[in-house]
Amino acid sequence: MTNSPELPALDGVRVLDATHGITGPLAGMVLGDFGAEVIRLAAPHDPEDRARPGAVAWHRNKTVVPPERGPALAAAADLVLTCDGATAATLGLSLDAEPPAGVVHLHLPLWHEELDLDPFTRDRMVSAEFGAARRQTSFSGGPVDEVYPFLAYMQGVWGATAGIAALVERARVGRGQRVVVDPLHGSMVTVITTMLVSPDEPLPDTTVGPGGPNPTFGTYRCSDGDWLFVGALGSKFQDLLFACLGTTDIVDDPRIKNVRERLYAPGNRGWVRARLTEAFLTRDRATWLAELAEAGCPVSPVGDRDDWLDHPQVAALNQRLELDDPLVGPAVVTGVGADLSRGAFRNHTARQFADDAAWAPRKREQPEPVHPKGTGPLAGITVADLGTVLAGPYAGMLLAALGANVLKVETVKGDELRLRGYGIARGQRGLGIDLRHPDGYAAFLRVVASSEVVLDNYRPGVLDRLKIDDATLRSVNPALVTTSITGYGATGPLGGHPGYDPVVQALAGIMKAQGGPDEPVFSTLAINDVTVACLAALGTCAALYQRSVGRGGQHVSTSLATAATFMQSGELVRYAGRPPAETGGRDFPGPSPASRFYACADGWVRVHGISDELIPRLPALTSEEVVELVTKAGGAAARARDFREVVNDPELLGDGHVAELVWPDGNSTFLPHCLATFSAHAPYEVMRATGHGEYSRELLAEAGLEPQEIDHLIDAGAVVVGEPMHSVVGVGYR
Repeated sequence: MTNSPELPALDGVRVLDATHGITGPLAGMVLGDFGAEVIRLAAPHDPEDRARPGAVAWHRNKTVVPPERGPALAAAADLVLTCDGATAATLGLSLDAEPPAGVVHLHLPLWHEELDLDPFTRDRMVSAEFGAARRQTSFSGGPVDEVYPFLAYMQGVWGATAGIAALVERARVGRGQRVVVDPLHGSMVTVITTMLVSPDEPLPDTTVGPGGPNPTFGTYRCSDGDWLFVGALGSKFQDLLFACLGTTDIVDDPRIKNVRERLYAPGNRGWVRARLTEAFLTRDRATWLAELAEAGCPVSPVGDRDDWLDHPQVAALNQRLELDDPLVGPAVVTGVGADLSRGAFRNHTARQFADDAAWAPRKREQPEPVHPKGTGPLAGITVADLGTVLAGPYAGMLLAALGANVLKVETVKGDELRLRGYGIARGQRGLGIDLRHPDGYAAFLRVVASSEVVLDNYRPGVLDRLKIDDATLRSVNPALVTTSITGYGATGPLGGHPGYDPVVQALAGIMKAQGGPDEPVFSTLAINDVTVACLAALGTCAALYQRSVGRGGQHVSTSLATAATFMQSGELVRYAGRPPAETGGRDFPGPSPASRFYACADGWVRVHGISDELIPRLPALTSEEVVELVTKAGGAAARARDFREVVNDPELLGDGHVAELVWPDGNSTFLPHCLATFSAHAPYEVMRATGHGEYSRELLAEAGLEPQEIDHLIDAGAVVVGEPMHSVVGVGYR
């Protein structure tokens, strides 16, 4: 294979963006960020271009031409991006038939495309209908409107990931296909940590306040009125926190008796939080931040969103780009979600408008086709996933959902979140191995030699200590793609520091924006964890495309801080005169009386465009009646469902969005299943979580080790052989 560092990963790929709103434009941005040639169809002076600040970021690296140029451009495109059936039809694409030979048709449908809704309202309807709004913790326990269109953002980035995976298959096998990532797919990818429903277990209580259910892992006000987030998850950090606050007696209380799970039990979390609240109010925030940081306890100020782009860590991560936009002038926008050591595209440009455009001449290389076994666009690609806790294992699960053969490589003690985190580590086969043991290390290098990707989420420096850094692994397998997830990257003032989703939520201003003038809100969605996992999968797929066209392997990196920036791409855009981004408030029901959540006779409904005359009648009406009345009056409405309603929906069970996972002991869990659809592939079986070392013998044999070598590793304690995981009932991440 040749190495061409001057070429970005998607160099030579032609993308026609025929979308509008948020999801499709963001997906087009992502493809352009990795070097694809992107032409967008839009009418001159489209109102979206002028009224939506995020468009400055989402349409960068694109040439915008009138829609009538679409059919001619589509005929020679590699990937066509659509969000509604009518537009697809004008481009010669059907939602019921295969696209023309060699074309990848990436369809990101809108929620109820027949309704004339702004994309932010559409996102909130998705949150209501598919359960995210009901899962957010609050004072009242009712549904909460997000001020960020997180679900739309995730549908876009996951859609782009799936689209690039289809391009990988196209390069390897020589065929195109239709790829669909719909609003529920995007929602499930976002809420994956909490959308786990056991038939006989109640759903979690959400009436615990906006700081979350765990008092040692939440927000607190200090004596000067400023807020901080403390991330003392686990006994080590809890002990540090209690020592600093002078509340060490909490763990000895007869109601706790040093059983840490009792700290956030329903009967205890109230008085524990009250004790910590009282302690934090004795000093100002700067004092607490200094003392807790010196002690080694994870802590962060609750920052202001408007300050985040000025943080030196954002600059160190290249997450601040300056563009001279033709409509708004000089602008600052967020950076690229994943960095590629050889396939990055550095020279980003503002959108440009033209009356017409033509594709650049072809220069795509044509490697010999392969014929992999398996289901999914990444079939035949082996991923050794060293990830632990959440982001790493979930990135591996997303690659498994795309068809990759993913190995969950754990220490001999196992991943500390393997039980609570079973929902985000499915579709993998477990290998328990000691990389510090010389024979275990040598065996792991054999696994690396037969893999295409090695994925990790270790702190900077750990890979070097374990001798599994990119340079070492690629000396064993030169074409390897290595992908690393960190908290803040390796450089800058926070480089090398451990990162935790809510700590970064706080620092980047997400919590304060959702809380508005009231108490900051800890998002129940593990938004930075799930986003960074998706960004890692995205970057990996981009690197695999570069590899599949003969341009070698490379290193991919992303971070929680990058994810927190990426998921505010529309809100962080700066230019003179831009309207302020929205903020929330206490148990935020929505931005106006005409567009918000309301209680009704059988729960809650999310309405938009409701008349003043109807509002007083809502408490006496069922959600079905409200939806019917509002819809007939020309508005939009959706019942605010909880996750039990969603996973028991016969239509969603029937079409494969959700499924029943039957454990080896006969118990069941209902959870997300199909995360995207590919017309060239049948749906995969329900993914389950692997036992610790369940497949150790099998995987080492696949890597070329002889039976006697494997027996020696087991006898030496360098490899663990385990059993299948039995049911994990009633346990979720948050």
